[in-house]
Amino acid sequence: MSSQKPLAGGRVTLRTIAELTGLSLSTVSLSLRGGTTLKPETRAKVAAAAEQLGYVPDRAGVRLRTGKTNVIALVLDGAEDSIDFARQMIQGIGQAIKGTRYHLTVIPEFERGDAVDTVSYVLENRTADGVIITHTRPRDPRVQLMIDAGFPFVTHGRTGFDTPHPFHDFHAEAFVATAVERLASKGCHHVMLVVGDDSTTNHHNLMGAFERATASAGIGARVMKGTQGMPPAEMRRMAFELAQEAGRPDGILCDSEMRTIALASGLQEAGLQLGKDIELIYKQTSGILPTLFPALDSIREDVFAAGGELTRLLLRRIEGADASHLQTLGEPQPQWRSERNR
Repeated sequence: MSSQKPLAGGRVTLRTIAELTGLSLSTVSLSLRGGTTLKPETRAKVAAAAEQLGYVPDRAGVRLRTGKTNVIALVLDGAEDSIDFARQMIQGIGQAIKGTRYHLTVIPEFERGDAVDTVSYVLENRTADGVIITHTRPRDPRVQLMIDAGFPFVTHGRTGFDTPHPFHDFHAEAFVATAVERLASKGCHHVMLVVGDDSTTNHHNLMGAFERATASAGIGARVMKGTQGMPPAEMRRMAFELAQEAGRPDGILCDSEMRTIALASGLQEAGLQLGKDIELIYKQTSGILPTLFPALDSIREDVFAAGGELTRLLLRRIEGADASHLQTLGEPQPQWRSERNR
């Protein structure tokens, strides 16, 4: 195969690849569409030439011929307060579509009210073959739109709809049960749950699981609500005041790394020693907090793996798989860093 590339500024076409490989236009076209009837060495030869030449499919032409865009859209909640969530999610999806015909479009949403308009635009203009959405609500209007349209989609989070739809979600109930069991084993008798956005399905799952787990363990339970969107300085002040209460909790479970940083700062400012005067377990989504607080226990959500799983489910749905068979949970991964018992 010649190593010669087209002249600068020249658009690489199927004919360019055909001339470089010595194959016919029909063979090149079939190979780039994933034709399984071709010999593996032929497909490899075409793929190598396309990569060498920097070939980019003509999306308009593909859509006219097949009705497909070869695009999946990620509608990403811009209010996310888990550290490194977006990067890991995007990388997980990118890894999963590597080697496929699909490309990723990321649509950040900074106002939740706009998310319905975004999904409506995708549906009306068919700018993607499928959609991934995050931060679902029990009766999420975006989900209803796509169910009604019969459009392929998958959610990062569960909903309350009777009609089954594809989803992958962090197993919030197992996360809470594991954390409460850990806190009880370390001698905690009064545990507080610090949670954020009360509009999501995840929030309701956390609350229900916390009530059940603390009742089963026979320990006191308390919830700090309304922290979504709270400035870190305000959260730090609340933690400082909490530390000085006579009946303060001796264990805290937090659903966010951002909130954990503010909490830990306020507790320490009040003179409490984390892991000694008060236990704190948080949901980990990055490697930052273990560096800042190496003695704190955490329970990890593998966001990169979640991105890959969401993509796998969506591609299967696009191919026509039954939605009820495309529902999975990501199991929590305990990261116990201190074995000291109280």
